[in-house]
Amino acid sequence: MFDSLSDKLKRSLKNLRGQGRLTREHVDAALKEIRMALLEADVNYKVAKDFVESVRSKAEGQEVWTDLKPHEQVVKIVYDELTELMGGTSSRLVFTKQNPNVVMMVGLQGSGKTTSTGKISKWLKSNQERIPMLVSVDVYRPAAREQLKIVGDAVGIPVYEDKSTDDPLTLVKGAIRNAQEKGFDTLLIDTAGRLHIDDELMVELEAIKAEAKPAEVLFVADAMTGQDAVKSAEEFHKRIGITGVVLTKMDGDARGGAALSIKQVTGQPVKFVGVGEKYDAIEQFYPERVAQRILGMGDVLTLIEEVQDKIDQDEAEKQLKKLTTNQFTLEDFRSQLRQFKKLGSMSKLMKLLPESMTGGIQLSDDQNAEIEFQMKRTEAIIDSMTRKERSDHRIIDAGRKTRIANGSGTKIADVNGLLRQYEQMKKMMQQMSKGGLLGKLAGAMGGGGLGGMLGGGMPGLGGGFPGLGSGLVSDTDSGPDSLSKRLKKKKRHKKR
Repeated sequence: MFDSLSDKLKRSLKNLRGQGRLTREHVDAALKEIRMALLEADVNYKVAKDFVESVRSKAEGQEVWTDLKPHEQVVKIVYDELTELMGGTSSRLVFTKQNPNVVMMVGLQGSGKTTSTGKISKWLKSNQERIPMLVSVDVYRPAAREQLKIVGDAVGIPVYEDKSTDDPLTLVKGAIRNAQEKGFDTLLIDTAGRLHIDDELMVELEAIKAEAKPAEVLFVADAMTGQDAVKSAEEFHKRIGITGVVLTKMDGDARGGAALSIKQVTGQPVKFVGVGEKYDAIEQFYPERVAQRILGMGDVLTLIEEVQDKIDQDEAEKQLKKLTTNQFTLEDFRSQLRQFKKLGSMSKLMKLLPESMTGGIQLSDDQNAEIEFQMKRTEAIIDSMTRKERSDHRIIDAGRKTRIANGSGTKIADVNGLLRQYEQMKKMMQQMSKGGLLGKLAGAMGGGGLGGMLGGGMPGLGGGFPGLGSGLVSDTDSGPDSLSKRLKKKKRHKKR
């Protein structure tokens, strides 16, 4: 998400970097490019205009052109303004002591409302220790209530049903009563949508809101519809009063105009973004972290949270200890590789790291697919080894290499490349450990979890996972570390 905007903003700000001293003309030229970048990202025209004027005012107020590093001052101002534009700070769902607290999900048909209802209920259960229940009051769309039941079963959240009625208000009353009787503290109401905004829909939503007295009214919108999503959110807010926005399909929205405009237009913050089809593919929206990603600063906090959520901390601690004592085996490497895969694609992880660590390399879909293929091939080679071979790679002679290659469907050269680079990785980790660097890295990056993953060879950080950095698997068609070289070559070619 925000790929196109990110590229353009970084390019316009980079043009300021070579200036020893900035003039108003330099700042004006950069702001003109920033304004165009925002408009091309489908940001609301007035929002883009106000954003640029605010940056200009702050820049003039601080007289950045007299600073020793004026471009850094401008970047800081743009970062602050981007953060403020998207809401300033993260907005959690607000709950009261009332039981149940009602979360009313509203939006147009096809926006992903039902799926988002399930995703948010799962998120609330896992992250805020809520006890949620779901109910659908969409009595118009065929099988709408059955769809929510399927979603509820998939995420493990109960769904209130009453097949004896098709009246939305009766369903709401029954669900609230059922939640009170059974001890559910949160009720998410999946309301009906339309292909367009009409008075009949709004009257029904107003009646449901009056009956349920929701703590939150979340407007669900498809991020890829851009300013249409913003206009719809504005209309819903005028009629029923929303408290926040859920943007779906953010992973497919390279522009990001809706996320950048919606807070300024409606006054209500984005609270969640959908970033994939799986039921755990939803994230709380952090404006400051998104601003960091847009400007190439990375998002290490989100990466740490991902690691803590998906990586076995005890296992990571053990692997880090083995790394620092030079006892890290191919068995350990396979275990780490499997944990690493839980974090998602390489391109996703690289976007969470600062460009100073990744060299600004961005992976294409083909490159990302090649890295995933190489990681699978690495795992297949290690799977074809015996336990003894994985514990002591030095016993793998020519005959064993032939057997391993045949068993994994690879070539002997692949097995040789794996063993050779594994030994290089161990030597490097030993040197880092002697200097105390590995332990410091682990402490700085969150202990055994993220520290262990990075120290053990996260791509681009001098470790050994395939594709980047020192690359544990070579591409036999074009020599060791071929993908890493191709990526660096592509980067140099872009500079020219």
